Amino acid sequence: MKKLLLALLCSAMAMAAAPVMALTVSITQIVEHPSLDAASKGFQDVLREAGLEVEFKIHVAQNNITTSQQIVTQIIDEKPDLILAISTPSAQHVVNTVKDVPILFTAVTDPVAAQLVASLEQPGANVTGTSDMSPLAELIGIIREIQPEAKTLGTIYNSGEINSVVQIDIVKKACETYGFTLVEASTANNAGVTQAAQSLVGKVDAIFLPTDNTVISSYETVLKVGADHNIPIYPAEADSLAKGGSATLSLDYERLGRQTGEMAVKILRDGAKPADIPVELQKDFNLVYNGQFLEAIGQTLPQSVLDRSKEVSK
Repeated sequence: MKKLLLALLCSAMAMAAAPVMALTVSITQIVEHPSLDAASKGFQDVLREAGLEVEFKIHVAQNNITTSQQIVTQIIDEKPDLILAISTPSAQHVVNTVKDVPILFTAVTDPVAAQLVASLEQPGANVTGTSDMSPLAELIGIIREIQPEAKTLGTIYNSGEINSVVQIDIVKKACETYGFTLVEASTANNAGVTQAAQSLVGKVDAIFLPTDNTVISSYETVLKVGADHNIPIYPAEADSLAKGGSATLSLDYERLGRQTGEMAVKILRDGAKPADIPVELQKDFNLVYNGQFLEAIGQTLPQSVLDRSKEVSK
């Protein structure tokens, strides 16, 4: 009996002394820019705060589709316990290939249109996450409030990004509602962003930018065109607005990443299945403006907008 107790005690001590095996979480991100970086940070912070021992394997495709597809192969070799895909193209590449590992996505505009999930309420399979769908129609209404005499609204996007196409369709309908003529400039890559922005000069009274990975990763070039020609710029998120731009309804990407991180904790610690976790959206948005850019282009906001907004800066 004493020998049995001693054996059990030694076994318990050995188990207590054994190192905790770190979980592996692979992250794939289409490109580096403030919004996506903030989402990644928020996600990682939540897992650390939850006390999980996690090794993060981080991959950035630098807006190269071929590289993004190759990253999926690298991730499979890493044998992760969970995969985070940041952006629509990154999520599509992972979801199309990996069927036996929990996948979370974030910064995806329309996961149903991107064929990532069956529905927002019941994602199905091994995938769920958070959407960064912005209140685009409301933003177009605010642009009308700021510029009541404006007739034309320009936009720049990559037509190869399904998330951008979905956004532009919403904006087209909103422009009809608020009396804008929408002038589109499309680009297939970062190199064409400057030319696309320059093509709008003299044709538009303002420029709206969707959460397009190609355009936002070259945001400074659009800002320069706007500043050089006194054209108001309205990005669809506040992380870009902090660099410059007139105003927007802000979506907090770090908070969105944290929402996704909370999902990961449910999966990794509590054993939840992605199929049973509904896709989440962010519901609270703030009206923000960049006073430095407004001053640079000589634009003023009406008092009705100032009264319910706050200033952002770098």
